[in-house]
Amino acid sequence: MTHYPRPGLRLRRPFILGLTGSIGMGKSTAAAMFEREGVPVFDADAEVHRLQGPGGALVAAIEARFPGTTGPDGVDRQKLGARVIGNGHELGALEAIVHPAVAKAQKRFLARHRARDVVVLDVPLLFEKGGWRKVGAIAVVSAPAWMQRKRVMRRPGMTMAKLKAIRRLQLPDRVKRSRADFIIETGRPKSETRRQIRFITSCFHAR
Repeated sequence: MTHYPRPGLRLRRPFILGLTGSIGMGKSTAAAMFEREGVPVFDADAEVHRLQGPGGALVAAIEARFPGTTGPDGVDRQKLGARVIGNGHELGALEAIVHPAVAKAQKRFLARHRARDVVVLDVPLLFEKGGWRKVGAIAVVSAPAWMQRKRVMRRPGMTMAKLKAIRRLQLPDRVKRSRADFIIETGRPKSETRRQIRFITSCFHAR
């Protein structure tokens, strides 16, 4: 199902489309499809991985605040996750390190693509952290709950307890869908998902 953009959207350049969705909903697949349509995508998760990877700009700060969570390959995400998931204070401390750096990278991305008709900001916690206020429209990636669970449980080191803890940090899918300008269904054949994304992209190209 695809929703039209809300009335009164101002199509300034570049038009910023926020892409979001809960864990395991297929957001990475959707983002890749936007890129294949020629739309620049800023992937917040990928930027975090870069900042926390080998030689990453945030590795030293994270090690200082969370000793023993980094090594030659950068941040050990499983060790760090064990420290912060389910602990609001520790998670807040990590976010205070990570979010400003990601925001700077996002600003550089927008400046680099300022002449484009439309760009996508791929942000997992777009609603939860207030990023929805900074975009012109929102596309929510969604799939049936059973499919989400099946996808997530295939990930290395994932447990039902960890999945439940992650879900507690995210708005329910039904709430995200209710606030979306577009809904991208990934529980269907990829050809259908691709058709939806082509339609969304066409809404924001200059005519």
